[in-house]
This record gives sequence, C-alpha cells and structure tokens, in this order.
Amino acid sequence: MITPMKKYTFLVFHKDYEAFLSELREAGVVHVTQRAAGLAEDADLQALIARRAELKHLLQQGCPDQLIQDRNDIETRIKATLKEAEHMAVWGEFSSETLARLKEAGYTLYYYTCPKKAFKEEWGFEVSEADKNVYFVTVGEPLENDIATAFRFTKSNAELQLDLEGLNGLLAAANARIEAWKLANEDALKKELVEVEQQIDWKQVTLNTESTAEGSLCVLEGFCPVDETPALETKLQALSAALYYESEDPSPEDATPIKLHNNWFSKLFEPLTGMYGWPNYGEFDPTPILGPFFLLFFALCIGDAGYGLLLILIGALIHKGKLKIEMFDGLGPIIMALGVGCTIVGYLMGTFFGINLYAAEWFPEAAKSVMFNNLGTNGKIGEYDVMMVLALAIGVVHICLAMVIKALCYTKRFGFKETASAWGWLTLILGGLIIAVLAVTEVFSPEVTRIALIAVGAVSALGIFIFNKPGRNPLINIGAGLWDTYQMATGILGDVLSYIRLYALGLAGGMLGAAFNNLGTMVLGESPNVGTWIGFILIVVFGHVLNLLMACLGAFVHPLRLTFVEYFKNSGYEGSGKLYRPFKK
Repeated sequence: MITPMKKYTFLVFHKDYEAFLSELREAGVVHVTQRAAGLAEDADLQALIARRAELKHLLQQGCPDQLIQDRNDIETRIKATLKEAEHMAVWGEFSSETLARLKEAGYTLYYYTCPKKAFKEEWGFEVSEADKNVYFVTVGEPLENDIATAFRFTKSNAELQLDLEGLNGLLAAANARIEAWKLANEDALKKELVEVEQQIDWKQVTLNTESTAEGSLCVLEGFCPVDETPALETKLQALSAALYYESEDPSPEDATPIKLHNNWFSKLFEPLTGMYGWPNYGEFDPTPILGPFFLLFFALCIGDAGYGLLLILIGALIHKGKLKIEMFDGLGPIIMALGVGCTIVGYLMGTFFGINLYAAEWFPEAAKSVMFNNLGTNGKIGEYDVMMVLALAIGVVHICLAMVIKALCYTKRFGFKETASAWGWLTLILGGLIIAVLAVTEVFSPEVTRIALIAVGAVSALGIFIFNKPGRNPLINIGAGLWDTYQMATGILGDVLSYIRLYALGLAGGMLGAAFNNLGTMVLGESPNVGTWIGFILIVVFGHVLNLLMACLGAFVHPLRLTFVEYFKNSGYEGSGKLYRPFKK
C-alpha cells in the first residue's frame, strides 16, 4: 500500500534559512519538491554530480582507470604469448641461438606447412604432423610451389614459457598495486562519497527554494508521511527561526512522492514493481497483487518440487552469506519464497527432478490424491490437459482482477461519471462469466440465464456506448465505444491465450528433466558398475543443473511479461511515480 502524505509549505526569513535547513535535515522526514528548471544550469551542482559519478566508478572497480588499463595490457600480452606458444608447439624444443649460429655458417632454414597428402620428401625435412598437416624445413634455398605455405617462425616454446613467467610476475605485481590502492583509499572514498551526497542534497534543496518579498523570505515545499507529521511539527515548533508553515492534503496536480508500506511478503517483490515503474500517489500499489501471482506463475513455469527444494537451499545460502553471487546479493529471501512456491506447485503437478510421482508405483496413493492429475477425467477436462485449462483459468482471474482494480482506482481518482466505460466492460466480462458458470452448473435455468444476459448486456452497453464520456456528443460516444469494442475483443482474447505459456514452460521443463533421467538410466544399464554409475551421476547432475538454469530464466521473464503487459494494461497502471526520498543526513 501507499503511505498517505501531507504537503508542507515553509516560509522562512532569509537570515534563518540555513539554520532551518539544518534542522529540517536533522528531522530527515521531508521530501523536498523538485523544480524542473534551474538544476541543470547550476555549475556547482553539476560538478558535484560529476564527482559523485567519479567516486562511484572508483569504488566499483577498486582503483583508477590507469591501473586497470596496465593490468589489462599485461593480460592481453599473456593471451598473445599463449597463442604464440600454441602456434610454435608443432616445432618442438629448439634453441634460437643454435639457429642463429647455423645461419651465420651459411645454413639458412626456411619453415613450411602443407597438407600431409601433398607433402613430398624431396621438399625438405619433416619435423612434425598436426591436424592433417606436415611441418617441414628446407635448408639453403626457399621452396617455390603453390602447395606449401611459409610458416611464421618466432621464439622457441622454452623461450615463450620464460616470457610467460615474466608476464605472470608483472600481472601479480599489477594486482598487488590495485589491492594496495584499494586498501589505502577505499575508506576515504566512501567517506567523501557520503559528504558529496550530502552536498548535492543541500544544493538541490537550495535550488528548489523560491525567494519572495524582494529576497527577504524563502519559500520551500515538501511532503512528509502522515505518521511522521507529529514528530516533524513538534520539531518545527521548537525552532527559534522566524518560520511559518502550513500543511494540507496533496492535490492531484502535485508531484507527490510515494512511500510503499507492505508486509514482509509483498516487500520481497517491490523490486519487480520498480523495474516497471513506481505507482503514482493516486494509484493502487500493484505489489500486493503482483507478489502472489508472480510466485504462482514462477512456480508453474518451473513445475518441479525437486527444483523448488534446490532454490530454497540456494536462497538460504545466499541469505546467510555462505554463497556469494554478486547479481543475487540481497535476493536470498525472495529466492527462498519462490522455492517454497515451486515445491508446493511442483508436488501438486506430480514432478520431482523429472520423475512423474503420479505414475510412480512406489509413491503413496494417499499423497497422490491432491495432485492436479486427479482433476477432471484422467488429468483431462474435456479434450484438454488439466494444466492447460488451469493456466487459462488463472489468466481469466488475473485479467478480471486487473479490470476490477482499474474500475475502482479510476473511480477513486476521477469519479464514477468519468469511468462509466470501465464499469461497463467490467460488468459485461465479469457478469458474463458469472452467468455462464451459473448456467453450466444449472443454478440458473435457461429462462433466468436469458434474462440475466439481457440485463448485463443492457447495463454494459450504456456504460460502453452512451456514457463513456459525459458531456460529449452521443454519436461520438457510440463511435468511441465501437472502437473500444474492437480493441477489447481482439485484445482480451490474446491476453488470455498468453497465459498458455505457463503450461508450456512447465511441460517443457518436466519433459527435459525426464529426458535426462532416461538418458542417465540408459548409461547405467541393467548391470551397473563403477563406470556406469559415474556416467549416470554426471549426466543427471549436469542435465538437471542445465534444466534448472534454463527454467529459472524462462520462469523469471515470462511471468514478468504477463504482469507488465497483460495485467498492467488491463488494470490501467501507469507507473510513473517517484519514490519518497527525504532530505536527511
């Protein structure tokens, strides 16, 4: 949910303004309103922002660019030397000094390579064979033909190994210089970064201050969470500065920041909301809905209880600091939550590391009773797989929920008159679905069903075609309603069908896991020994690790798409808000 805010306007005598700002920063609860103009033109502010970027860059890479460049140059030379050693390995061990003395004595050597089938002994002395090629030497005169290719001859392998030893020593020294620089400067850089951040905040606040009464008064606007206002006002009343302030509820025109206040579970998924965009102050925070649905979608895409247990273990190790993966830093709790969801849903789907638990004779029958395969007839609803029907049903619920939220939020923000079209579509789709379910289950008789459909259609038509824009020409409203009908008819069907991906990804992951199990079993054979057991373990472990990685990638991307496209579009979510960032130390 979004924390309610109060808008404050401060009027301060200019001589007391710096003291007031110091006290305001001490309070640390007021988000200062940002002005569009003035910030980009201020040279001092831009210099501070540039310095902040420089400090962050230094802290991220751990040293100045020159030290990094020196190390990169050495690593490039090492790679080139290794490639050269591989290039020269075909000639075996030799002495460059001996070759030089032979040349002084009048014996000039020329080095060639050609396909083995084309080589003729009269061309020269064969040294070695590699990759179906012959490497040979001629003495005295160069070989002139179109078959043999002159070989670029450099240092011996022994000499190249000596070069590598020297370069590795230089690399170790370069790494030592980087570590020494980091040890000597990191704390000072962090301290300076904090100071620069505070200077930037102070500068931005002063630039967002307006002067009035010929510069004798300073005016500042900001926002404070409602639960922080008592402490703020107590502090303001204790100030000796010449200060006047007033507070009011924010208006729709105000750029009110948002502060999310969610329970521990929803808070795990706030970064996903931020990936799309934070809600506006007047919007509904989508995180409490996004969280459980993303967890369900992720679990359906993985579709394996064994993989869920692995995710719980990985998440716990990351959270405890036992497993350090930079890109997953701080994400241990959400990985554990996703693992729990995968374990439960995977069990209901009857899959454990690619093993079909529902078909396994050794698995207790009582434990199979809650699995999805018991739904319908032999895991089928009509002619369709129960998981496919379930995925589509989840899509219908998800989109209907989005439309309910859109109607409620738009009514709260703009009033019922301005949202008649949204209510019309909600009545038509949700009402139609409810009537269909009641008719299929024979709760409604055919006559009652007909009357209910006529009533729902009539009410929906009024909202969609007549009252979609109050005060506008009715003919224009009808035309707009027809266009809206076309978009909804083509869009809703496609949106619902998009949820089949939940079924497809879960099915693909389960089939691939089972394929690795079958391949391992084939290697194991009917008379297993140590070698076949090793092969079995390698295939199964490698296969399931690969399958888990691919499944996690798909299970992250596709639920995000269903949320960001299908759900947010139908819920009318804008996501253009700014986070609450108080002026504080």
